Amino acid sequence: MFQAAGLFQVQGVLARSRASAQLAVQFVGAGQACQSLAALPQADVWLLALPDAHIASVAQGLAELSVSHRPALAFHCSGALGSDVLAPLAQRGWQVASAHPLLSFAQPKLALTQFAGTPCALEGDAPALRTLKPAFTQIGAQCFAVAAQDKLLYHAGAVFATNFLPVLQDTAERLWQRSGMPPALIKQLRSTLLNNAVTNIVALGAQAALTGPAARGDLALVAAQSQALTQWDTQTGAAYQALSQLAGQLARAADTHVLDG
Repeated sequence: MFQAAGLFQVQGVLARSRASAQLAVQFVGAGQACQSLAALPQADVWLLALPDAHIASVAQGLAELSVSHRPALAFHCSGALGSDVLAPLAQRGWQVASAHPLLSFAQPKLALTQFAGTPCALEGDAPALRTLKPAFTQIGAQCFAVAAQDKLLYHAGAVFATNFLPVLQDTAERLWQRSGMPPALIKQLRSTLLNNAVTNIVALGAQAALTGPAARGDLALVAAQSQALTQWDTQTGAAYQALSQLAGQLARAADTHVLDG
């Protein structure tokens, strides 16, 4: 998107394999596929879009090339890590930051169509943020500041909102399969229940959209279902207990707000 908007000119791409880098170049429509850090051309801005576990080592490797690469701006896109993971570069005079668009990039082409209005958490050096904030804003992001020490909690919120939803849906479908529901109806519910739940949350907020035995305070049913689930699968039973407790807390918080009002 930066390339298409004319904000940054992509010069080189490095990936796990040359084939992957070439696919990325084709998708972006610019740059050259490179096989090593040393092969990447000089640049003013470096984007490290890597798994969290590899960011520090790549930053160290890039820092070791500082003799041939002038200090520049480097940022990573981890939602959980702060810019301090780029310390080897900062120590050599680079500007460093982290920028995390809160959007699923499982399908890049689809993500491009969904990007407008995406929240983007920014953290790092003030000079780096003075470059990145307007750049992300120009491609449609809604930027906000997040403290480095809060990034784990911030990212955990994203995990709860998105990553766990497929897990919960898969669990629900396995329970329906176990109880004999026809596959066609399971597929139908995959659409209707999810759409209805999301519609209610968007329209009413999480508290008002809450339903189920824990929300009603039916502790006997919660206990019975918890026992049945634990017999079926221990982890599922434990998850049900924990989520039921959170649901009960949310329901009680809603009641408190009504009384306070």
